[in-house]
Amino acid sequence: MKLPNNTKSHPTILSGQNVVIEDNVEISANVRIGHNVVIRSGVRIGEGCVILDGAVLGKLPVKATLSATTGEPRELPPLVLGRGVTIGRNSVVYRGSTLGDGVFVGDLASIREDVTIGEFTIIGRGVTVENKSTIGRKCKIETEVYITNFSVIEDYCFVAPCVAFTNDNFLGRTEERKKLFKAPTLRRGARIGANATLLPGVVVGKDALVAAGSVVVKDVPDGMIVLGSPARILRKVPEEQLLENQTFFDKDS
Repeated sequence: MKLPNNTKSHPTILSGQNVVIEDNVEISANVRIGHNVVIRSGVRIGEGCVILDGAVLGKLPVKATLSATTGEPRELPPLVLGRGVTIGRNSVVYRGSTLGDGVFVGDLASIREDVTIGEFTIIGRGVTVENKSTIGRKCKIETEVYITNFSVIEDYCFVAPCVAFTNDNFLGRTEERKKLFKAPTLRRGARIGANATLLPGVVVGKDALVAAGSVVVKDVPDGMIVLGSPARILRKVPEEQLLENQTFFDKDS
């Protein structure tokens, strides 16, 4: 495959058919690229990455006329994929984001600009991560989760399928809301059950657990289980479930 100008590629790259690679792309050794992949200008792909069929890397954001959180067009830094990253089929990862070593992105996921994802985190099928969000290392974000912009998810968090984060208490009405956007924060080791909804600005504490289907309207204390709509404290998280007692937890982290 003939590469465009200013594109650096290790000779062991393996690519499928109908692959588009623009100028100013860097591809390291032992990278596998599937069919119909588009790699835009300003992408850095680490050693051993796997880019599956139909993925788009380095997409630039397009501002909708009424968008309140997508800024005006600007120069974004490169999209950077660490070593051993997997990008699923038909996923879209925008320019200006960074994915750490070993990150796994499932099929049909969307990761916007100005997003940072830590090492060995799993982003499940159909997950949307909006712009200006941060996700830590060794997290698991399961199928069809919606992470609104400005969200913060610390290390070792678990988010079950179909969870929704929100950032706008005014539901799109009044100009004042644009000054008050605030997304949820999950502290280290927090767990969120399936179909839960997190309202703007709530903080789920370290090792806390939100039961499936709950609506979280206020902060959740460290190490507590909450459930219901609105979510209320039920009891403490059992000792054997605390992060510090898990085999996968790196106590030096």
